[in-house]
Amino acid sequence: MKKLIAGIAIGAMALVGGAFGAGAAVAAPAASTLILTGGSGVFGLDPITINATASNVGVVAFKLAGKVITGCEAVATTSVAPFVAKCAWVPDASGPAALSGTFTPGDAANFSPVDSPALNVKVGVPAQGVISPIHIYVDTVLASGTSGALGPRFGVSCAITNEYIVGQGIVFRVYANNSDQGGAVMDSKNTAKAYIEIAGVKDPLTLTYGNHSGLAFWTAILKTGAAPLFNTLGVINYKVTMIAKDSSTMKVLSTKLVAKKVNGVRVRDESGRQVYDRVSYYRTVNVSPALKGATGTFTPNWTAASMLTLFALPKA
Repeated sequence: MKKLIAGIAIGAMALVGGAFGAGAAVAAPAASTLILTGGSGVFGLDPITINATASNVGVVAFKLAGKVITGCEAVATTSVAPFVAKCAWVPDASGPAALSGTFTPGDAANFSPVDSPALNVKVGVPAQGVISPIHIYVDTVLASGTSGALGPRFGVSCAITNEYIVGQGIVFRVYANNSDQGGAVMDSKNTAKAYIEIAGVKDPLTLTYGNHSGLAFWTAILKTGAAPLFNTLGVINYKVTMIAKDSSTMKVLSTKLVAKKVNGVRVRDESGRQVYDRVSYYRTVNVSPALKGATGTFTPNWTAASMLTLFALPKA
């Protein structure tokens, strides 16, 4: 009888033990987080730093438009909080870029991998034109002769602004340099064509070069008002194009030795020899066949609040 009871007890314990073993909960890995910051810089300059902050120790694969960035395939985080990994990114182009990261925890048993939210940045591009070798900059001022309700919203006539009221004249002022000619100013002698194309305006506005109270630059006027004048409210989209004339000469950057002087007196070293400085200068050389005139364009790339905008006449 004792053996029977003992057998029953052992069997019961086995059943209980089996029940506990089958039902024991295994803790799921804790969720990880990964946040990207930085990524803002200028195209063609120093590498841009992207920061990734994780919730624990691990490695980060940095990505651009979903593809891993070369050299940043597995960047280790710091070993203490905040757990930061850094990527030195060299963009291939300017403009919008979607950055992201994938985090792989060092303790995979206790922490789960995770993808970061997208970090949308804009890699900087020079405002003075992006098509080499002509570099262009543009601003707009209020045409003179407007007053009363059509007076400038801010400042006075010829004040630089990007906001205009229907009925006002918008003066485009354009400044350009040609690196093919050693950075020479583009003027009426070396420029074949210069014009502005405006969305909603059939014919391009021809730019003219001239003297404006002692300063010389290119100008064109957009008249706004009742049809047939321009009267489309909102952002005014435009594009400036400048084409240089063909040239049989060009300026080449060179260097030369120039005697060093202090207070008009030549400087000599300890042995009595003349000291020279090497300086840069541009020399003009003949080219044959003629150098083809370059074409440069400018499309405004300001933030939305800075774009050229036309408003309706305010109500009294």
